[in-house]
Amino acid sequence: MTDPRPKLLIVDDTRANLVAMRHLLGDCGAELVEATSGNEALALCLEQAFALILLDVNMPDMDGFEVATLLGETEQLRDTPVIFVTAAYADDLNRLKGYRSGAVDYIAKPVNDVILRSKVRVFLDLYNARMELQRALGELGERNRQLQAEIAERQRVEAQVRHQATHDMLTGLPNRALFHERLHQAIAQAPGRGFALAMLDIDGFKAVNDTHGHPVGDALLQAIAVRLRAHVRAGDTVARLGGDEFALILEDAAQLPLLLERCQQLCDTLALPYPLPGPAGEVVARVSASIGIALWNPGTPSDEALIQAADRALYEAKRAGKNRCLLDVAHAA
Repeated sequence: MTDPRPKLLIVDDTRANLVAMRHLLGDCGAELVEATSGNEALALCLEQAFALILLDVNMPDMDGFEVATLLGETEQLRDTPVIFVTAAYADDLNRLKGYRSGAVDYIAKPVNDVILRSKVRVFLDLYNARMELQRALGELGERNRQLQAEIAERQRVEAQVRHQATHDMLTGLPNRALFHERLHQAIAQAPGRGFALAMLDIDGFKAVNDTHGHPVGDALLQAIAVRLRAHVRAGDTVARLGGDEFALILEDAAQLPLLLERCQQLCDTLALPYPLPGPAGEVVARVSASIGIALWNPGTPSDEALIQAADRALYEAKRAGKNRCLLDVAHAA
């Protein structure tokens, strides 16, 4: 089982000194780790995290100053506090050299047990406080990530609810409510640019639905919605009002010949065959569309008046033989 206590590294080339330090610090609250050379100390520091290093200055091969300098040059170790333990404490030059090497304090030999315990306790308390802060920050960061995930999920659900409230479940097109909202927006922007409203009915849809069943009828409506989306421009609106009724708000409709040409192309596109999956294999449905168009003008009293004008033109298109688009001329004048 891993020892949860902070680790304290004691570095001294004299075994008797290590035993003495172990005796003095046995109850300091830290796990004591010992090294008898600078090389061994560096190797241990690379493998383990220490709250404090008690480092003997006078060691053969690599003295304490060299060890402290190398620790300070290693990114993962430079923040580990080092206290020099030395008989050269009274030497100001050595003290200055030690501080420049990265030491945070000195303890003179022979070691005063009260001073040693006191200084060790201060650094262990600082280490424990830093670890507690890191733990708290980690928990805070994790909670923040959880909150961000919860917010994102809530936003996703809210967006889904809004979409479901404003879009047709079968085709994904704007529904009647969103159609009226878009129509009001178009009217508000009409003084700067004209627009047209097209009301559209599918000719022959009921026969397909009655002959092949509702699943095929639903697939047909979905295929029609795909063709409608592909035909309109980015600023236009295609909405399903219910059943086989659709509405289109067509922006930039100032040039009447181009508008009529676009609507006739739409009729031609919707009249092409529809290969659809049926209960007994593929079904090819053939329908067409009747379209009634009304232009918005400053004299139009309301959005309902515009809808009625487009409906009149749609009725005339059906009466004239279907599969065509007609303009409500009286309203346009």
